[in-house]
Amino acid sequence: MAASTVGRVLSGCKHLWAGQGVQWLRRPAGRTLCGYSSGLGRDPSERQLLQQCTSFHSSSVRNGLDEFFDDPKNWGEKSVKSGDAWTAKQLRGKSNEDLHKLWYVLLKEKNMLLTLEQESKRQRLPMPSPERLSKVGKAMRRLDTVITEREDSLRLLQTGQEKPIPGDWRKDCFGETTWYNYKEWPMPWFMNRGYKKKNFFSLPYVNHFIRLKLEKKLRSAARRNKAEKQKQLDLEGRFPRLANTSK
Repeated sequence: MAASTVGRVLSGCKHLWAGQGVQWLRRPAGRTLCGYSSGLGRDPSERQLLQQCTSFHSSSVRNGLDEFFDDPKNWGEKSVKSGDAWTAKQLRGKSNEDLHKLWYVLLKEKNMLLTLEQESKRQRLPMPSPERLSKVGKAMRRLDTVITEREDSLRLLQTGQEKPIPGDWRKDCFGETTWYNYKEWPMPWFMNRGYKKKNFFSLPYVNHFIRLKLEKKLRSAARRNKAEKQKQLDLEGRFPRLANTSK
């Protein structure tokens, strides 16, 4: 008798919990917005607060491929005003975090200008203010130089080494002077056959050819500078008005 009573009670509890579970599953899940559940939106004041929270966005606007093109206000203009390139003195006064952000700003600007240049070539139209591309390039090179200076200074302070990998200047069998980075070997140098095969010296008979190579390099540089000057003079002779304005 007692066993049958307990069985009926357990069966009733089972059906009761099953019914509660089904009701809980059928209940619509409330969406939480800005820390408030959807059930709080019944009051007009609370509903207005929820609308304000949903209309607020903390992330930046993403325009997708539109970022590769210039501002629509500059479309069709023959010239676009732009500031001067960042100087090394100005960049040295910036923190590492600011330089990191500025690098990506310049990279984005460079991508935009390269896209504009390619589109101008495709349509056979002059690019508005092409000097902006050179300014961005100068700023990026100077920024890279400032970062390298800081890394070298920190390395000199901590380790006393100028190069990131220690080494020295060595000559090969042809008399070429190159920088050799030290490497770790599992055996001493006098027992290492691979290291011995590298001749870090040159015989005296190559000195004559080294001088000839240096002379050829200097002559090539002189001819290149002379050709650039002659080209500049020819352009000034063909377009005297532009030559006067550039001066």
